[in-house]
Order: sequence, then C-alpha cells, then structure tokens
Amino acid sequence: MKTYGTLIVSGLLLVGILNSAAQDCGCRRGFYTRTTFLEALGNYGEFGTVGSEEDSRREIAAFFAHVTHETGHFCYIEEINGATRDYCDEDNTQYPCNPNKGYFGRGPLQLSWNYNYGAAGNSIGFDGLNNPEIVSTDPIISFQNALWFWMNNVHSVILSGQGFGATIRAINGMECDGGNPDTVSARVQYYTQYCSQLGVVPGDNLWC
Repeated sequence: MKTYGTLIVSGLLLVGILNSAAQDCGCRRGFYTRTTFLEALGNYGEFGTVGSEEDSRREIAAFFAHVTHETGHFCYIEEINGATRDYCDEDNTQYPCNPNKGYFGRGPLQLSWNYNYGAAGNSIGFDGLNNPEIVSTDPIISFQNALWFWMNNVHSVILSGQGFGATIRAINGMECDGGNPDTVSARVQYYTQYCSQLGVVPGDNLWC
C-alpha cells in the first residue's frame, strides 16, 4: 500500500489521542481502540491513500482533529444531551423516522439525522432507522459510520485543496461564518497539532 507508513503513523497518533481522554470517562474510555479503528478501516481503502503522501497525512490529521473535538479525545460515544434534540427530517421520505428512536449524534463523528443513519446503515449493513443505538454499542460499526460519513462528505473536500476550513463546513457548517468561533478554533488547533506530529504543513484556508 502506497501510504502504509502513513497509516502506521496514524495508529501512533490515535493511541496518543486515546491516552489523552479524561480519566472520568469510565467504561467509555475503552470503547474506542486502535484495533477496532484499523478493522473498520479495512472497508475504506481510499482513506489516507489518495494523492501525495502529504495529502494523505493532511487527511489523517483532519479526520482525527474532528474526531478529537467531537468526542473529547475519544471520551464521548453519544452527543451530550442529544436525546433531548430532534434530528428527524420528516420531509425525507427515503429514510422515514421511527418515532420511538433518536437520531442524535453517536460515534467518532457524532452521526446525526435519520437520513444519515438510514444511508449509513444501508452501506455498512445495519438497520440505521430502527437500531441507531448500535452505533454507540458496537465499536467497529461506530468507526465505520465515521469513516462512511467522512468518505462520502469530507474526503473529496480535503483532497481538492479547499483547505481544512472546508472540512469544518462539511461536518458542521453551523459553526462557520461566526456561528461558533470557539469550536472552529478548537478544531483548527487540533488539526495544526496533528499535522505537526505527522510532519506535514497544514496548508492554507484553515478557517471556514
């Protein structure tokens, strides 16, 4: 594999992030592991393998920057107070909501909304509409969901040279254009830190 060395580096980066999780995460602290990430990665061969070596390293840095922010260094499996929020798009008839289920953020990239759960489930092989909870109980499926979302919504953005800021917009555009400058700043800080660890310049257009 062209970027085999990069993926090994990403594993070391992942271990460092995992070890930075707050001690009070309790049992959640062992949910995410390097082993489950690499197993989930087996279904997404283009992650970190397209473009130049620098492109690959920037993509890996960007992915883990967002994951670090979304989960608090792999502490949180589910969105805080997510069950109190309505993530049902009733206009989406392709993936109709189950009224007894919640489609709030779960997993490394906090997958949300019925249409994302439905589409991810169809792609990965689980019932996203009727069993969204599996994203927070099965660590491999949890990572697969994050990689599915990334490859379908963010992968091409980072590789097209639009910059890290465009990946923030792709993941949570409400933070952009002054919506939440503190969270944008946190994401950029993690990205530049991980780029430094991976030995690559972060590039231009860091902010959205």
